[in-house]
Amino acid sequence: MLYLPQNLKQYRLLKNLTQEDVAGYLHVTAQSVSKWERGESCPDITLLPALANLFETSIDRLIGMDRIRAAETRLAIHKKATAFQRSGDYVSAEEVYREALLIYPNKPGMILGLAGVLALQGNSEEAIEHIERGLPLSSNEKQKATMRAVLCFLYLKTGKTEKANALAATLPHMRESREIIQPLIAGGLSAREIDENIQNILIGER
Repeated sequence: MLYLPQNLKQYRLLKNLTQEDVAGYLHVTAQSVSKWERGESCPDITLLPALANLFETSIDRLIGMDRIRAAETRLAIHKKATAFQRSGDYVSAEEVYREALLIYPNKPGMILGLAGVLALQGNSEEAIEHIERGLPLSSNEKQKATMRAVLCFLYLKTGKTEKANALAATLPHMRESREIIQPLIAGGLSAREIDENIQNILIGER
């Protein structure tokens, strides 16, 4: 019941109810309701129908199953697109992400996923647009580090060497690090070498 505490509070406030109101309806103490909302304990499962009725919602929504299912759906989308990428079918991977963005237009994973596929296909300018849009929305630090590294090479490929250097200087100490990428930028790379580096970052060496 990962989302239950925050949902209990959210629905209670939407109904303009106090913790005492909820407690009275359920014949429990206000302290119990407070603990539920803080995630320190959970209501007995037999109370969920009454809570859903009080808040005029479903048990699934109350416990966050709608959000869990949505997360599972997005994970399945990423797995499908990744399988296409690894087999070299970038066109199909692109289609998967473009269709997903019709449903999840502001999800950074979908935006950056499409950007990665576009980068692998050599569609650098559109890939840059999507990465620049998706990075500020993402809270996944690994994802952000990977896509910043890709963005460095895309900037380099499109002649934006200063932007590539400036971004590379901010990269963390890891595989997509400034110690690795800055010397590559400084040394100069062919278009083929840039594409190989993008591919290695996004889907690994073949």
